[in-house]
Amino acid sequence: MGLVNLLWCLVFLLSPCLAAPVSEHFAVMVGPPVSVQRGLTATLPCWLHPSRSAEDMEVLWHRGSDQYDTPVMHFKSKMFQLESQKALYAGRVDFGFKDTASGGLKAGDVSLKLLNVTIEDAGNYTCYVSSSTDYDSSSVSLHVTETGTPPILSAVWKGDMVNVSCESEGWYPQPELHWSDRNKDLINSNLVYTKDLAGLFSVHSWLLVPDSSEVSCFVGLSKEETKQARMRLGSPKRSQQEASGSSPAGWVAFGILLALAVAVAAALYFKKQAESKPEGDQTEETKPLMSKGMKQPTSLSVASKCYANVKLVDTNNQFVAIKESLLRDSLTIPDGNRVTCLTAVRGTPGFSSGQHYWEVLLSRPSLDPKKSWWIGVTNKPEIPQDASFSPNTSNGFWFLSSSPNREEMVQFSTEPEVVIHLQSRPKVIGVFLDYDSGELSFYSVEEERLIGSLAATFTGEVFPVFNPGKGDQIPMEIFQKAKQDLARDLENFMNE
Repeated sequence: MGLVNLLWCLVFLLSPCLAAPVSEHFAVMVGPPVSVQRGLTATLPCWLHPSRSAEDMEVLWHRGSDQYDTPVMHFKSKMFQLESQKALYAGRVDFGFKDTASGGLKAGDVSLKLLNVTIEDAGNYTCYVSSSTDYDSSSVSLHVTETGTPPILSAVWKGDMVNVSCESEGWYPQPELHWSDRNKDLINSNLVYTKDLAGLFSVHSWLLVPDSSEVSCFVGLSKEETKQARMRLGSPKRSQQEASGSSPAGWVAFGILLALAVAVAAALYFKKQAESKPEGDQTEETKPLMSKGMKQPTSLSVASKCYANVKLVDTNNQFVAIKESLLRDSLTIPDGNRVTCLTAVRGTPGFSSGQHYWEVLLSRPSLDPKKSWWIGVTNKPEIPQDASFSPNTSNGFWFLSSSPNREEMVQFSTEPEVVIHLQSRPKVIGVFLDYDSGELSFYSVEEERLIGSLAATFTGEVFPVFNPGKGDQIPMEIFQKAKQDLARDLENFMNE
């Protein structure tokens, strides 16, 4: 009996060990740093290991060692605690899923979902989880990015050299900029960064290159795709000599030189140019555009107050179809895909003084914007019906054009050609002609921004010119304003 009693005592003593519960210890795990573009939603992954329900636990997300009292998110007693939450994150946070297979809180996934990410949100976040028996924490980083505008290029000649300037804005973090000439990298020693009130960076660079160069400027964030602008240069002296023998009477060749400085049209350039350098440190090379007397281009808000109802002149051209303000190509155009003067149409009225603005619609609902077109002015009362004729600024044609084989790019009718990269194909083009000042500016109306500006000296009558290109399903439409709207705009303009 004594032996039996001893065995029962041993069983009794060991039974607590045999029935011991599973360990309540856990570890808080986080994922790698998260990168997200400003304005989008970010999910910072955080979970418990081993997996277990976190529904009855306390979950706290905070930033920095001194942010515990003002957390990003606080979950306790199965409820979000909003009283102490930092105001910056009110209404913007919730639990997210670390991956598509996540079981959520029931499986210990306590990831933070952050809506409408701002630049201020960038930094380190700590994920803290506690139960009645254990607690742990770990940190994860959030990187915020913003993609800026395509670079704007401008050029000013200095003898046999050209001072080329490149500028882009709206980046975060600070972008990288580099130059190349026909795929050969160029050394960049002039680089200026500025930061606006929203925390976004602008970058401006300039350099001297030979007048035979074809320079490209690349701007972008590290390890991400860059945005590019390219300009094919040429000597303005040669352009003037070629133009002097073939240009129409009254055309001033000096206008070609100014026309080549197309991207100087960005009004923002002049403002930031002055801000980027101290007043005593602006050498001739840091302000070449102002020294050449280029006036600041007219803003869209001012230009649009000079609206003129432009109409198409129907000359029974067999290569185009015209119906009131609509213009499209026909199906009988020769010369393959090349767009020529055969499909160009003159507009009316002509202008010999004053300021005039009109708009051309290049899109339709549910369809991509038109890809092939010319829009501008000409001093030709009749457009040559000659497929071999090459219209450009030296023979009386000043226009902006687009072609299907150049995605998100437009080019000016200058010699040499100047190409500008856009973020997207324009849906509505605004055209502003200041005859007396020699300004022809083009705007992307829906984006409310200037595309570029040509400078020339006009003489005689100048007419709008349009070309619907080839093979586009969408016609171009010259927008017409009601007479009462025109009268009201004129009255408001005169009273300002």
